[in-house]
Amino acid sequence: MSANNIVQQLEELEVLEAIFPDKWKKCERPNEPFSMRINKDVELWIEFNKEYPSHMPPHYELWAPKLSRSQKDLIDEKFKEIYELNRGYPIIFQWIEKLKEIVEASVPAKKNGKNNPKNKFVMDNMINDRLEKRRSNNKTSLAEEKCDREITHGEPITDRKSTFQGHVCRVTDESQVKQMLDTLLENKKISQAKHNILAYRIAKGNLIISDCDDDGENHAGGRLLHLLEILDAKNVAVVVTRWFGGIHLGPDRFKHISNAARQTLVKSGFK
Repeated sequence: MSANNIVQQLEELEVLEAIFPDKWKKCERPNEPFSMRINKDVELWIEFNKEYPSHMPPHYELWAPKLSRSQKDLIDEKFKEIYELNRGYPIIFQWIEKLKEIVEASVPAKKNGKNNPKNKFVMDNMINDRLEKRRSNNKTSLAEEKCDREITHGEPITDRKSTFQGHVCRVTDESQVKQMLDTLLENKKISQAKHNILAYRIAKGNLIISDCDDDGENHAGGRLLHLLEILDAKNVAVVVTRWFGGIHLGPDRFKHISNAARQTLVKSGFK
């Protein structure tokens, strides 16, 4: 197994745990498959191999007793298409979304003649009822900002005296990314934090402009950017502020960075 495959697999697992905290299950024993619960009747099992993602897709098994043979064949066909279109890059998130789409399309209409509402990606479900109510509390006042765009601030995550907080802003060019960061750093508490980790993705036609900054937390910026790539979030900049509490968290710090970013993307309405 190449070192690059190992790194991409570990980063992909970390991001999937952050995106699907309740439905993505990691097995306790090594070399065991991972599972994703789609609904009570559908579960996807994934097992990495040494050639994924560079040369082969991961192995998968599908538990779905209520799906027809033709539906399962369609799922297999779409999974193969997704891998071939993205060879060399993580594709499990796209597999999950495609599986959900096919499963949801198989749900019959309700008796009242209305279709079942299509379930959105789990992060959207978290904000449907609360986003509008909390909007005024989540965003800074434009009058107080140097940045001419709204910045959404996430809820702090604290572990062993370290605190992580995400900040998200819609951007359409790199100058707005700088404005966002400059505005955040005008806040004395944020500017005095140990790290302000940055990642952004901007769509310019068919071109995606992206970059990241670790701000002293090695590999953290790349993990944030990886999260944005898996979510296919465009025209967004995310900063995660970390106030260090004096106790080293080891790999848990990356989980908190991903979760802080994900939760703030939820508040901002990004998928």
